[in-house]
Amino acid sequence: MRYGFVIPGGDVKTLVEVAQEIEEAGWNGVFVADGVYGTDPWVSLAAIAVCTQRVRIGTLLTPPSRRRPWKLASEAATLDRLSNGRVILPVGLGATDTGFDKVGEETDRRVRAKLLDESLEIMTGFWSGRKFSFEGEHYR
Repeated sequence: MRYGFVIPGGDVKTLVEVAQEIEEAGWNGVFVADGVYGTDPWVSLAAIAVCTQRVRIGTLLTPPSRRRPWKLASEAATLDRLSNGRVILPVGLGATDTGFDKVGEETDRRVRAKLLDESLEIMTGFWSGRKFSFEGEHYR
């Protein structure tokens, strides 16, 4: 069995310090929040990646419905290379009270589910290393 630790928040320097302590304590994973606003999870995870050696890293959960799938694919792949293959990318719809409505993001869970499905297909296409095309309801 493996164990991960969710860092509940903080600035990037605090996240790095706590991640180093988590690794030293023998935990297997470190996860940070991917909120609508605040400390950017991908910048924070990059800092954690270069300051740790073994611990797996990822977001608590990333809702692809509020990110462009090609950008998320690039961010996750770049971080995975930087960390020598330690990235875990948990995805989902996001919490029901996400703050999406305050920043103009999609709030309907059915639409967010369709965006999630299309995003996963697009990201998989990019990560395959082969040419691909996609024609969905929301993305082309």
